[in-house]
Amino acid sequence: MDTPVPTRRSLLRFGAAALPAAALGAAFATGLGTSVAAAAETATDTATATATATATDAAADTATTPSGATLRMPAETDRHTRTFMAWPALSSVWRSQLSGVRRDIANVAYELSRYEPVAVLARPGQAADARYYCGSGAYYGIEVLEIPNDDLWIRDFGPTFVVAPGAVAGVDTNFNGWGKRGTSYYQPYANDAAAAGTLLSQYGIARVQAPFVGEGGSLETDGQGTLLATESSLVNPNRNPGMTRDQVEQALRSTLGLDKVIWVPGLAGQDITDCHIDCLARFISPGQVMLDQPGPGTDPRWVEVYQQTRQALQSATDAQGRRLTITELPGPDRNSIRGTGKDFLSSYTNYYTANGAVLVPQFGDGYADGVAYAILQAKYPDRTVVQLNIDNIASGGGGIHCSTQSQPAVPPAG
Repeated sequence: MDTPVPTRRSLLRFGAAALPAAALGAAFATGLGTSVAAAAETATDTATATATATATDAAADTATTPSGATLRMPAETDRHTRTFMAWPALSSVWRSQLSGVRRDIANVAYELSRYEPVAVLARPGQAADARYYCGSGAYYGIEVLEIPNDDLWIRDFGPTFVVAPGAVAGVDTNFNGWGKRGTSYYQPYANDAAAAGTLLSQYGIARVQAPFVGEGGSLETDGQGTLLATESSLVNPNRNPGMTRDQVEQALRSTLGLDKVIWVPGLAGQDITDCHIDCLARFISPGQVMLDQPGPGTDPRWVEVYQQTRQALQSATDAQGRRLTITELPGPDRNSIRGTGKDFLSSYTNYYTANGAVLVPQFGDGYADGVAYAILQAKYPDRTVVQLNIDNIASGGGGIHCSTQSQPAVPPAG
């Protein structure tokens, strides 16, 4: 199937729901004339090189609306228009677990559809199965979009949205398969690399080509100009070769409308993401952070990551000058959960905040599952905490947050 190419004409068709192309300035225009259908691994390599080469220049050009308002990455707790998900496509990646992973994805989509609309990307040849398993939803519908993809991790390969009064745009962060070519973690990603542009074109949303390489799971913001990020996943030659931390930070700030980045060390090479922040620390609200506390049986290397992160957060202030209040979310006992394997992600912190709900994993350690429920319900009193068995998804090293991406509602203009 031919994929429509974003053009200036299509970008100017958005009206009040999105941002006119001319308003985005230099940070936007890269790749407008590039066919999304032509994206493949070689094209992703080119995007990586281009992003690295232009980061310093682009950092000076913060995207704004015609009124001068800065496009800013919103907090996930802000109102959503919908949630995007993706139907896992490759048996070569999931092998005998593929059917179980698809059941988990369908179940997450169904539960989310009780609170907001859900759109699931699926390969055209697999769309009928996705519609069958996801059903029509409980309250809001589940739409299946025939867009080629490879895997389910849409948080990472999908667009990261930015908003301003009366405007929304999607940032394409140049997904390169987590930079894992030549390692044991490598898997095909050409369709995933093209999906952000295709999806934005289909919904008529302006596309911002980021001047860096990264993934949505590496970006956690309070919606007021502060970003949490791990150095291991962004200041890494497998994504941004030759770029210093300051250069990466300037690219993040200009593209996402940020005032401050709080860096924590993370850990490179021990999982496919090089330690994404969304399994480690999350903003509950401005000035309040949820920190993942490893449970019994956790590899000591990840315990050290937690300790380093806690120390960094304790000494940090946000963009408004506030000290951070830290709430720890204890993980389950690795010896008491259903899931097994070193890549199994037993993190409650990889939860997802939807309209009126918090979706969080349930791992089978009854005590820890109960503690996680109580903490999250106390911290999100206006939302219903929904616990889900996602063992098949977690076996691949991700969770509910990794498999979802929110499209924020457009803030009122004026």
